[in-house]
Amino acid sequence: MSEAQTVEISLTQVGEYEFNVRFDGTAIANLATDETAPLGQGHGPNPSRLLATAVANCLAASLLFALRKFGNTPAPITAKARATIARNAGGRWRVPRIEVDLQLADATASLEHLDRVLAQFEDFCVVTGSVRQGVEVDVRVLDPAGAALPLRAASPLAS
Repeated sequence: MSEAQTVEISLTQVGEYEFNVRFDGTAIANLATDETAPLGQGHGPNPSRLLATAVANCLAASLLFALRKFGNTPAPITAKARATIARNAGGRWRVPRIEVDLQLADATASLEHLDRVLAQFEDFCVVTGSVRQGVEVDVRVLDPAGAALPLRAASPLAS
């Protein structure tokens, strides 16, 4: 396995629930995120939409990679994602399901080794593989001086 990589982003609140996202260490343009009404103004995608975007984009790129790996030069691929947002047993909003449709523009008969492509492309998808297995998330809350505040253990209803 190769060395681990780190991706860093910074968020700055600019409105009620609107944040400016900076992709640290890159030339990527900033992104506005915001919650939908009634909390926010919808000035950008909310985290649930970003999660669905990340899964769909990663799967589409992985399919493209696998097709090219077997010598294909596919026409542009499109993807559509549908994230279900529902309350869990504790009454908290969660994303229990994301459905993704990947649309090929090429006739399947014209694609080399399509059976092998379809058997392995999902394994190349970093985001989908991570989401499916669960992602460890370490959280710290820092005071203005940068000191970590003690966090209470989450109740079982918070999951």
